[in-house]
Amino acid sequence: MVFYDESIKKDIKKGILPKAIAELFNKTFIALDKSKDLNLFDIKKLITYSSIDYFRFRKGKYRAIFYIEKGDLYVVTISKRAEVYKKWQ
Repeated sequence: MVFYDESIKKDIKKGILPKAIAELFNKTFIALDKSKDLNLFDIKKLITYSSIDYFRFRKGKYRAIFYIEKGDLYVVTISKRAEVYKKWQ
């Protein structure tokens, strides 16, 4: 199952994150949840000092940061490249 952070939902409502981009990421995360294969998409594991393994998914100018826990996907943020890493840290 795919879970989104509340800040992502707020960004969509406010128009900060375009609905078309949100739908594109949602379809991709659903496909990723079904296949469980990270090699199908442009996904990289991020280097962090956290005990959680975070991943970056890239689609054009936008990036999504997420992690996997017990087979579920938890999306932390979706934003433009210049902003995503500032929001996430």
